[in-house]
Amino acid sequence: MLTTKPSRRARRGLTRRSISAVLGVVAVMLALPIAASATPVTVVPGLPPVEVPDIPGAPKIPGTPSTPKPTPPTPKPTPSTPKTPGVPAIPNVKTSTGWVALAVDQSHQIFWWKDGRFVKKMPISMGSNDHPTPNGVYHTKEKYRDMYMDSSTYGVPVDSAEGYRTYVEYATRMSWDGIFIHAAPWSVAQQGNSNASHGCINVSTENGKWVFNTIPRGTPIVVRGTIGPKYTGD
Repeated sequence: MLTTKPSRRARRGLTRRSISAVLGVVAVMLALPIAASATPVTVVPGLPPVEVPDIPGAPKIPGTPSTPKPTPPTPKPTPSTPKTPGVPAIPNVKTSTGWVALAVDQSHQIFWWKDGRFVKKMPISMGSNDHPTPNGVYHTKEKYRDMYMDSSTYGVPVDSAEGYRTYVEYATRMSWDGIFIHAAPWSVAQQGNSNASHGCINVSTENGKWVFNTIPRGTPIVVRGTIGPKYTGD
């Protein structure tokens, strides 16, 4: 089989067509807008892909996807619930025992703290409107496992309309004129709701026992919010 070499004129024509194809590729590349954030690839049939260089500030090619910036996670809110809701601030009084108590007439509750840390609250019933418990700072004194409370000790005869002689348990004296915090099972319905005593702080038998066994002598008990006068003795 004979192979005919292309003539010089044919070779010149082939060279011109190759140069024209390359120039066409360059023209296409220069005509295309260049994306600032991506490197597009131009493909011409019969020729290898040509990458367009990344030029800063060049306009973005329409339709070219861009990588979105990650959204930072939203911080979770910090709970603001108080540690001891419904508990008032500890009274600013000196204590030699580490214990402090606050009896609040409005809520009919007594609150106990030890070394500044809230420990316990309990429902109470203080003095009625006829015998209100005086407001002020008391200090616990002697204790009686059981005793008779007798109105005659402060000048009211037992057989009078206002007189009484009542057996009580777990009585802790708060004042020398006859105010105690003591167990009063007969007034449990009033404890936490209303005042019904002759001036003492009435608590349940269980709570009276806790005070009797736990609270040392000399502990301050603050009474606040009654219609009574100011307590001045101790």
